[in-house]
Amino acid sequence: MNSETIIPKSIISNTNFKPIATMKKISFLSLMAVFIISCADKSQAPAAAPAPLLPVMAVTASNTTTDDEYPAALQGAVDVEIRPQVSGNLDRVLVDEGAYVTKGQSLFKINERPFREQLNNALASLHAAEAAYINAQLEVDKLTPLVQNKVVSDYQLKSAKASQKIAAANIEQAKAIAASAKINLGYTTITAPVNGYIGRLPKKQGSLVSATDVEALTTLSDVHEVYAYFSLGETDFIKFKSQYAGNSIGDKIKNLPPVTLILADNNAYPQTGKIDMVDGQFDKTTGAITVRATFPNPYRTLRSGNTGKIRLGLQHDDAILIPQSATVEMQDKVFVFTVSKDNKVTKMPITVVGKSGTNYLIKDGVKTGDQIVLSGIDKLQEGQLIQPEKSAAKIAQITNKK
Repeated sequence: MNSETIIPKSIISNTNFKPIATMKKISFLSLMAVFIISCADKSQAPAAAPAPLLPVMAVTASNTTTDDEYPAALQGAVDVEIRPQVSGNLDRVLVDEGAYVTKGQSLFKINERPFREQLNNALASLHAAEAAYINAQLEVDKLTPLVQNKVVSDYQLKSAKASQKIAAANIEQAKAIAASAKINLGYTTITAPVNGYIGRLPKKQGSLVSATDVEALTTLSDVHEVYAYFSLGETDFIKFKSQYAGNSIGDKIKNLPPVTLILADNNAYPQTGKIDMVDGQFDKTTGAITVRATFPNPYRTLRSGNTGKIRLGLQHDDAILIPQSATVEMQDKVFVFTVSKDNKVTKMPITVVGKSGTNYLIKDGVKTGDQIVLSGIDKLQEGQLIQPEKSAAKIAQITNKK
């Protein structure tokens, strides 16, 4: 028997059985469902994000001054070590650490008794030499008439005169010894060579001191004005020379503007200084040359040993300045985002040659008239579309921000 099921024609005709038409209807309905679902997905897709509104500034050129800062060490106008010139026990210390002293004021007293005795001995020798000279003079006076009368030979008179000269020389020698002893006695009182402030006192009363000691008795610093020493590299020195008028370094120094001293707390010292010395040669080890600026110190607020930075201003004509906030650093390069006519941004490398306040001085990369993005640049991408905001108030707020 055949396994296929045979449906009689009478049954098919009587039950309206239409399989092909039914399949077509199902396929059509499926296609319609897919189409409806696809349209629904498209209607629910998010719209593209609008272009960001960012402040934009036109690059301009102007005359400006940039500030270069150099580490500096401060010294008093006179910084001197106080050392003994004779050896002996330190009898008295007449000042305290940090005290202000005046020129000629006594600072230390060394035991003077050995030196006073040396002076007394030298004076005694001087008196003996003077007596010997008198005795020699008497001998000459005695022999002179005798020689004239040919009572004694001329040889005796010549010998007496030679003895007289020896006695005179002994007097001079004794005077020198006495003067030296007097000087050494004076050295037992150590006085201040200048006005200034006393440093530390490592030697105390009773210490044995000597002129050959490694450590000084103290230091004395005259700080009515202070010297700030800083160094310029060879490139900075060439730039420094080219900035100011004058044929010689001395002429250029006269044309230098005042300089500012930035203290360790980053505040500016209220008195401006003046560069007055450039060293005669470069240091072979560091490849730098030393420059000195002098600052008045009327209230003695600066002391020797202070540190700071010298802020040296350099004048630039027709310079291009860009706010630091409008730049981004990547791999040791500095970039800005310029804006094209169709409001698309381009990351542009720039060459920074100095700073003026919170602005960079630009040498290459942008030119006058270029449009740059001022803020919001951290999320910008190359070629991105933006909406430029050119509000003067907004730009002023950004560019004047400290």
